[in-house]
Amino acid sequence: MSDHTKDIDQPTGVETTGHEWDGIKELNNPLPRWWLYIWYATIAFSIVYMIAMPALPALPGLGTNTRGVLGESDRVNVARQVDQLRSERTVAGTALLDASLEEIETDRSLQQFAMAAGESAFGDNCATCHGAGGRGAKGYPTLADDIWLWSGTLDGIEYTLRHGIRHEEDPETRFSIMPAFGRDGLLTRAQIDDVASYVFDISGRDVGDDEAVERGQEIFAAQCAVCHGENGTGDRKVGAPNLTDQEWLFGGEYREVYNTIYNARNAHMPAWGERLDDATIKSLAVYVHSLGGGE
Repeated sequence: MSDHTKDIDQPTGVETTGHEWDGIKELNNPLPRWWLYIWYATIAFSIVYMIAMPALPALPGLGTNTRGVLGESDRVNVARQVDQLRSERTVAGTALLDASLEEIETDRSLQQFAMAAGESAFGDNCATCHGAGGRGAKGYPTLADDIWLWSGTLDGIEYTLRHGIRHEEDPETRFSIMPAFGRDGLLTRAQIDDVASYVFDISGRDVGDDEAVERGQEIFAAQCAVCHGENGTGDRKVGAPNLTDQEWLFGGEYREVYNTIYNARNAHMPAWGERLDDATIKSLAVYVHSLGGGE
C-alpha cells in the first residue's frame, strides 16, 4: 500500500486534482449542490417529457417522431386553432357584410375587425403601388392626406376600390382621360411651354415670364378649364386634380409638368371587386379612410 499525499494549493487551501499545465494547477472544487439538484431535475424532466410528449424525431421504423403517451399533436392543435379562427372570422365577416360603412365605423368591434382585415389586405394587394401606410409614390397617389382625385368619403373610397380607375373591363369604373396635347399634335411645343408656365404661376411659383403666363392662361381656358376648372382648382367628378396646390402625382418640376401636358398621364387601377370579396372591400375602405385622408 502506498501513501497518497494530498496536494493542497497554498493560497486557497483547496485540494488540487493533480492536473497541472504550465505551472497552473487545477483545484478540486465540487459543483454547488443546488446546481447539481437542478441539473438532475432537468434530466428527470426531459425523460418524463420524452415519454409523455412527441419528442424523438425519425426513429427507425417510425418515419416520424415518437407520439408520446398523452397523444398530444402540435399539428392537430394548430389545425383546431385555424378552424376556430376561420369560424370567428366568418361570423365577423357576416356582420361586416350586413352593416353599412358608417355603422362599421361607429361599432368598435366591427371597426377593429375591419381595420385588422383591411390592413392585411392592403399589405397584400395595395402597398406595392401605394406604399406601406398609403404614403404613395410618383404616379401612385398618397392615401394618407386630404388630397383626392375622386371622392374621399367612405362610400367614394369603396366605389373606387370596387370598380377601379380606367379599368375597361368594368363598365362602372371611374374614367377620365387627359389628351396628350403634344404627342397628338393638339398644341405646339411653344404653347405647351406657355401652359406649363401658367400652371406654375397658379400653383404659387414665379416663372419670371409674365407674357408666357398670360398666353398660357388663354390656352388653359380654351383647352384645360373644362376639366380642371376655370381657376385650375380641379374637379373630382372627372378625376381632374387641383393644379393650384403643391401636390403633384407625377412630379412638380417644370420638365415633369411639361411632360404631363405633352404626353398625358392616364394611370390605371384594377377593379378589386373582381378579385376580392365584399367583406374585404369594405375592410379596405375603412382602413384607407382611417389613414388620415378620409373625409
